Amino acid sequence: MFCSDDKHPDNLAISHINELAARAVAKGKDVFEVLRAACLNPIAHYSLPVGQVREGDPADFILVKDLQKFEVLATYSKGQKVAESGKTLIPLVNNEVINNFHTSLKRPEDFQLSASGTKVRVIEALDGQLITPEIEGEILIRDGLAESNPEKDILKITVVNRYQDAPPAVAFIKNFGLKTGAIASSVGHDSHNIIAVGIDNESICSAVNLLIEAKGGISAVSGEKEEVLPLPVGGIMSPEDGYQVAEAYTRIDRMAKEMGSNLNSPFMTLSFMALLVIPDLKLSDKGLFDGRNFAFCDLFFGL
Repeated sequence: MFCSDDKHPDNLAISHINELAARAVAKGKDVFEVLRAACLNPIAHYSLPVGQVREGDPADFILVKDLQKFEVLATYSKGQKVAESGKTLIPLVNNEVINNFHTSLKRPEDFQLSASGTKVRVIEALDGQLITPEIEGEILIRDGLAESNPEKDILKITVVNRYQDAPPAVAFIKNFGLKTGAIASSVGHDSHNIIAVGIDNESICSAVNLLIEAKGGISAVSGEKEEVLPLPVGGIMSPEDGYQVAEAYTRIDRMAKEMGSNLNSPFMTLSFMALLVIPDLKLSDKGLFDGRNFAFCDLFFGL
């Protein structure tokens, strides 16, 4: 079978399973074996009552331009054309937005952290990977407070409980590469609290507050420039047109990279930094977590 996961809207606007089918054919796989993997095997494996276009089944199918690129021309559901040339024909239906976002706006001082030395445990973000090794890093200390060290790409990361007022958890992370500002997201597996990375408390606070005001989403702040993509459905989804969401995501992703991030997908990487079950080091709303020993740990060495 073919499968994809964690696809951003700008990716989905271009392709989905059809891209995997095209890739397989280009590598020399038999086209009918490819179609079986894309269409029939999932139905058989999961005993789904759809998709075989046989008597008694719903007429769910797509029309493609050819069997090499699999460019989708039209989509049919229960015999009705529901999309054509990449545009939906389904009328927009407004629904009640369901959410659970109950935290107050933050202040820059909420993200202050008293320093107990310059050496700290640092989450090492690796591009395209979920594993985050624990490394030792050197932070800056100003007026007794622990601060980001942008010159060494060691930035402050915070997790803010979105379900109730609680002090933000603060730690440090490497490889986000930001030279200015901060980025934040409420897409943060598995609890979907707010996660933010930035070079200073003021920028982090601004990025976090944009999401609190929007009841969820992703944001980027750089000086006076702000971008936010609201995700008010559960703090992780948008009720708006998918193509408009894709354009908004493209803009905010571009901004994060203009701010210095070399990560292929900075917001995707950010979304996994609070997923405690994946080692080595992650940050939850309750503090720094060692995934190898499955226990919370101190940020500063020697404590």
